[in-house]
Amino acid sequence: MRTRPRLLVAGFGAAVLLAGACTSDGAAPSPRTPAQPPPTPVPTSPEAVPSPDTGPGSALAAMEELCTLPEPEVDEGSGVPPEGPTPPVVAQAMRQLELIRGFGFSHPIVAEAISQEEIARRYAGYLDEAFPVRFYERRSRAWETIGVIPDGTSIREELTEFASTQVIGFYDTLTGELVFVGTEDPTPLERITLVHELTHAIDDQRFGLETIDHLAAGCQEEELGAAVAVVEGNATFFMLRWAQRFLTLEEQLQVGLDAAIQEPPASDIPPFIESLQLWPYEQGLAFISHRSAGGGPEAIDEVFRELPVSTEQVIHPERYPNDRPTPVDVPDLAPSLGRGWEDLDVQPVGEAWLSLALRLGVDGRLADDAAAGWDGGIYRAWSDGDAVAVVLATAWDSQEDASEFAVAMESWIQGEVADVLPVEGTGVRVLFASDQTTLDRLLAAVA
Repeated sequence: MRTRPRLLVAGFGAAVLLAGACTSDGAAPSPRTPAQPPPTPVPTSPEAVPSPDTGPGSALAAMEELCTLPEPEVDEGSGVPPEGPTPPVVAQAMRQLELIRGFGFSHPIVAEAISQEEIARRYAGYLDEAFPVRFYERRSRAWETIGVIPDGTSIREELTEFASTQVIGFYDTLTGELVFVGTEDPTPLERITLVHELTHAIDDQRFGLETIDHLAAGCQEEELGAAVAVVEGNATFFMLRWAQRFLTLEEQLQVGLDAAIQEPPASDIPPFIESLQLWPYEQGLAFISHRSAGGGPEAIDEVFRELPVSTEQVIHPERYPNDRPTPVDVPDLAPSLGRGWEDLDVQPVGEAWLSLALRLGVDGRLADDAAAGWDGGIYRAWSDGDAVAVVLATAWDSQEDASEFAVAMESWIQGEVADVLPVEGTGVRVLFASDQTTLDRLLAAVA
């Protein structure tokens, strides 16, 4: 069994997308996407981009040092299909999925129907195994300082809360475990959840989803977000196709009713965290729908063979696969900040992360437009006791794009302990601090 599992989940977000589609004309729809500016010209061959700086003192070197997630490893038991009988309802769903996916399972799947409470318990166990407490504590402090989550928020606790109310199934890419909320005689909504997870399983057997596990283990958040969007978007796409082909009209109507009844009430989960969890389903579905419309099943399969490397490529499918991010670095400012300062957190940030962050303080369309010219980004945070300093460095497709982002950030940080530095060519740096004294110290350090 390999360590550090990555769970691919089905949530109520996907169910809501389905409920809206079940009474449509039969085509798998794309969710409504934000209005976008005219597409940036995309090179017809992969861009030649400089290699990222990974030397001593670089942000990526610090990220490697801080990333304490265990790398997936294989022992003698990995790769062995889970043992056990395949229930008839699961076997039927597998056969139906093979028809619409275009290829078959290489070995049977053992699927287990469990309760919502058991889903939450197992997901909490996954968090314990996958992400050390210290990792979450450090990231929570960095996000608090940036302002995307309220003070005192624990990302770990919020993800656990999300799982307890939103997650209704998951597939473990490393063990092959597949569970869903339901019974041995599942309702149409429960069968749909099963098909969503079976799509993960058949894709994993066909293409291998180990890349996702390694990206997660290496804290490559931006590339991981793009890969997960493909996987979740594809599962949602074929879940919709399956429902429209194999559910009766009465069952489709029942799905809509069940989704409305079972959808959890509004929670206290910070909007930024919830949006990040739902983004892969909504935007991933739009990306896969675009691929299908342009090239059919083969165009979808090509994406699994060469996953997108940025959320920009998912949001703007015309930029896949050739528009690659520009590496951005934040040098170590700890020596300039003073004795006692040390690295706290480093995270690559892409168009999706920035757009969702900006939406917390500016109009949604303005946020999306301001993030649309993204070409690279990373933040680096340092701490000294309770004091935290963060530098967000970004690269943009043009100076105009850089200026548009800077203006949006100026609006977003009003009243906060933060500062947008003057635009330098196509680069924009934003400083965040836990207090004014720390911000003054950070300004002096970057100068």
